[in-house]
Amino acid sequence: MTAAIIGWAHSRFGKLEGDDIESLIVRVGSEAIKDAEIAPADIDEIFIGTFNGGFVRQEFPSSLTLQIDPSLRFKPATRVENACATGSAAIHQGLNAIAAKRARRVLIVGVEKMTEITGPQVGDILIRAAYLKEEGEIEGGFAGVFGRIAQMYFQRYGDKSDALAKIAAKNHKNGAANPLAQIRKDLGYDFCRTVSDKNPIVAGPLRRTDCSLVSDGAAALVLTDIDTALAAKKAVVFRAAEQVNDFLPMSKRDITAYEGAALAWQRAFDHSGVTLDDLSCAEVHDCFTVAELLIYEAMGMAKKGEGDKVVEAGTAEKTGKLPINASGGLKSKGHPIGATGVSMHVLQSMQLTGTAGDIQLPNVKLAGVFNMGGAAVANYVSILERLR
Repeated sequence: MTAAIIGWAHSRFGKLEGDDIESLIVRVGSEAIKDAEIAPADIDEIFIGTFNGGFVRQEFPSSLTLQIDPSLRFKPATRVENACATGSAAIHQGLNAIAAKRARRVLIVGVEKMTEITGPQVGDILIRAAYLKEEGEIEGGFAGVFGRIAQMYFQRYGDKSDALAKIAAKNHKNGAANPLAQIRKDLGYDFCRTVSDKNPIVAGPLRRTDCSLVSDGAAALVLTDIDTALAAKKAVVFRAAEQVNDFLPMSKRDITAYEGAALAWQRAFDHSGVTLDDLSCAEVHDCFTVAELLIYEAMGMAKKGEGDKVVEAGTAEKTGKLPINASGGLKSKGHPIGATGVSMHVLQSMQLTGTAGDIQLPNVKLAGVFNMGGAAVANYVSILERLR
């Protein structure tokens, strides 16, 4: 244990018409520093995670964090990007700064403003996180990429459309209780399972309810070293923080196996000294429902090809043995790219400190996070535990 989270903040996710990227950064950054009960001047370094790449015209956002407070002027501030794992990548840079004793307190901000441009423009930006030489012309953009993954999985292990619909229904039901979520509506299994005008096929076997949302939003947290955290009003420590990158081209790996994700989880368990059975809950990267199904297998909840058994047994439900995405996940909560990884860590910190409100789970002792960039290319796993 080398670092801890001592404060956090989280905006609502959705189409936030009254906010731009600057206002989101300033709001959550200010709130996280206040929540940590420190002064802005106490921050030694800042990392901001944003995919950007054309979502907004305002590029070069790192120094926008200095708008939080004049005392942050001249502090080092750096933008970090690693596709949909950008938020976790920013956190890892903060952990590295603390481990190197270059900083004691680090502000992490994850943010994205995706709704200023059209849907086709969003799709064109997102597909750049795939291997364009081979995957750039797949019909349906990134949904098409995951549609192809679902097709390959179905061909190998059988049609799992029923399991995907149940995952979607679970996450929408969970998100209905989350005031931060973009869609707060329990859609029900029947709606998620049935192809209709309101729930059409998007790509391959994936329906609209199998796909995450275009979102605006931001989340922030304050990291510090363990000695400093001991004096904080609350602290959530990293028992593990692992990163595993895999090949970018899907053609160079078994895309239905999520091998990089599985290795990240295994390293996290090995380095933390805990097992899957010790986890109380997890937030995982359900950009598409088939991703959550494959993550079950990568975590070790099921053997390859048997992720649907987790669904049928109710293991991942809020009342199950290992609740997955009690927040509603990306599917219901929303997926503002740069904010997602930070959001996951904030939500699990809330679970561990008993401050998650209507989405609070009972007796949370150890919480997992899995955030990925691309189709299981950049894989980040954290295991979190309450220090005080």
